[in-house]
Amino acid sequence: MLVPVADMEGAVAFYSGALGLAVRFRDGDRFAALDGGGVTVALVTREEQVAGAVTAPSYKVGDVAATLDALTAAGAEVVRAPETGPHEVRAVLRDPSGNVFVLYSPV
Repeated sequence: MLVPVADMEGAVAFYSGALGLAVRFRDGDRFAALDGGGVTVALVTREEQVAGAVTAPSYKVGDVAATLDALTAAGAEVVRAPETGPHEVRAVLRDPSGNVFVLYSPV
């Protein structure tokens, strides 16, 4: 799940300190992955808000392009085509109800 934040330090302090989520990975002030008990809570600042300034679920898949093809055939709309980021290949889609979500695969 991508959670847009304005201040990474404050967000990490809140989610790890107040909520007790363990920080699993951090990429400076761009991205932080926290353990949400079976769900990764990814805090993202503006440059990593690939789905926009909305909370969006993210799904890890083996092949982003193939999964994107299957989902568009099932009615999903591509918001952002697959692109390679610093740690993953990702694409942003919208489901038939209008909800934004992200597909990703580690590089």
